[in-house]
Amino acid sequence: MEHYVGLDVSLKQTAICIVDQTGKIVREGAVASDPEAIAAFIKSHAPHVARVGLETGATSTWLWTELNKLGLPVICIDARHAKAALKMQINKSDRNDAVGIARIMQCGWYREVRVKDLDSHAIKALLVSRALLVKIKRDLENQIRGLLKNLGLVIGRAKMNVFTVRAAELAEARPELAAAVEPLLKAREAIGQQVADLDRKVLRLARNNAQVRRFMTAPGVGPITALCFLATIDDPTRFRRSRSVGAYAGLTTRRYASGEIDWTGRISKCGDKMLRSYLYEAANVLLTRVAKWSALKSWGMRVAKRSSLRKAKVAVARKLAIILHRMWIDGTEFKWSSKEAANQPA
Repeated sequence: MEHYVGLDVSLKQTAICIVDQTGKIVREGAVASDPEAIAAFIKSHAPHVARVGLETGATSTWLWTELNKLGLPVICIDARHAKAALKMQINKSDRNDAVGIARIMQCGWYREVRVKDLDSHAIKALLVSRALLVKIKRDLENQIRGLLKNLGLVIGRAKMNVFTVRAAELAEARPELAAAVEPLLKAREAIGQQVADLDRKVLRLARNNAQVRRFMTAPGVGPITALCFLATIDDPTRFRRSRSVGAYAGLTTRRYASGEIDWTGRISKCGDKMLRSYLYEAANVLLTRVAKWSALKSWGMRVAKRSSLRKAKVAVARKLAIILHRMWIDGTEFKWSSKEAANQPA
């Protein structure tokens, strides 16, 4: 007889429930949140396990990877979908949630989540760390500008080391501000050095990966966007159609249709926020800075004239996601359009 297992994972303990193919509870228990302890409990009480389910969470990647190595048919399910089913229970507890997840596995009413490999997570961790440091540096700059502006001292446009020199000069004119501004400038300089170190690591990763170099042949796509796309998608074959990648990145519109009501809203903004923002930045560079014309830029400019530049950037970002996926599947570089197509009026 086949068995189905539900895991409700917390940091210290994991509640386990085993049900048979009719949904009857066979065994329940709680063990330490350790892959070997979980696997030992399942193998001893469910020798004919068909599916083991756990929700997405902070430790789901680690547990899924380790339980797979131990030979268990583990499936990671979307926590939002699981919540929709589990909220029908009157009492919420780890034990009841494990029972609910086990029965979700038994009836097959779930949506499996793709768990990325550890290399993709390492790349994404590097990009997340860089993004956080860039944000902190920007926040420090805004704080310094605000402190000086309160006394009528305006830094103005300043890049690179000009910001530090200009802020120090203005602070000298107001000695009472020096004690507040100087620590912030030192912190900004230290964070800037860390960002520069991470940038060098990102460039090294980009140079050593052939697929990332192919991504970078697309206009507007730099090493950060290319690496983010690689780490987020992880495996291009999980999408049957390239156009599905645009929806995965949250760059397609929402739709609500019921009875006589049928409306289309703004983009869904589902999926990975970092990838979506980098694709938008790449689209902005393509439309406003890249001088070489292509069919993609020509199409984007026509959308901008018909609607607005902001909407055109979103549309081009979605197109870029589709094109990058197709380049990955085909193993090709970006194909620039013919001269006639590129020079057609926008």
